[in-house]
Amino acid sequence: MKARLVAVGERAPAWVAQGFSEYQKRLSHWLPLDLVEVEPGVRGKGRDTAKAMADEGARVLAALPKNAHVVALDGRGKMHASEQLATRLEHWRGQGRDLAFLIGGPEGHAPDILQRADETW
Repeated sequence: MKARLVAVGERAPAWVAQGFSEYQKRLSHWLPLDLVEVEPGVRGKGRDTAKAMADEGARVLAALPKNAHVVALDGRGKMHASEQLATRLEHWRGQGRDLAFLIGGPEGHAPDILQRADETW
């Protein structure tokens, strides 16, 4: 079983890269974790935000491992305590399916992403 964090964005700040690296090391023997950064949609004056979200959503879907259990990380999703998260991870580990955790762009996830997600946290 492997996990993939798929995040919309490029060139994360150093403190984010350090934090990811630390958790990647901590989890390496129990749950190998990879980071995939996808290019954000083009935004700006006169640009269509919905199209930008749809474009980045398509790139996120393309980055998902086949048959993965998908968790969209979203401000409107369900909250979990650390103990609940550990229980969920152990359950998934027993199933042997790969996991994908998704982080959206500035406006959140495209509707296609939320529809594809097995869970929203």
